[in-house]
Amino acid sequence: MLFLIAFVGAAIIALVLWKAMNSGAVDFPQPQRRGPVAGPSRTPRVSGPDDDPDFLRQLDEKVRRRDEPPGA
Repeated sequence: MLFLIAFVGAAIIALVLWKAMNSGAVDFPQPQRRGPVAGPSRTPRVSGPDDDPDFLRQLDEKVRRRDEPPGA
């Protein structure tokens, strides 16, 4: 009988400690996510040079100039 009372007492103490530890936790506000921006105010997406059409055009022109024989 004493064992049962000790077990119930230990369970109650554990429950109270668990509740006390969890109630002291600080809840940080979650960052707000912004939805997609529509319209002309939208900033252009940053891409690598291999995705940039102007870079690819300039690169193609450089390669063509190198392939052409001099004086042609």
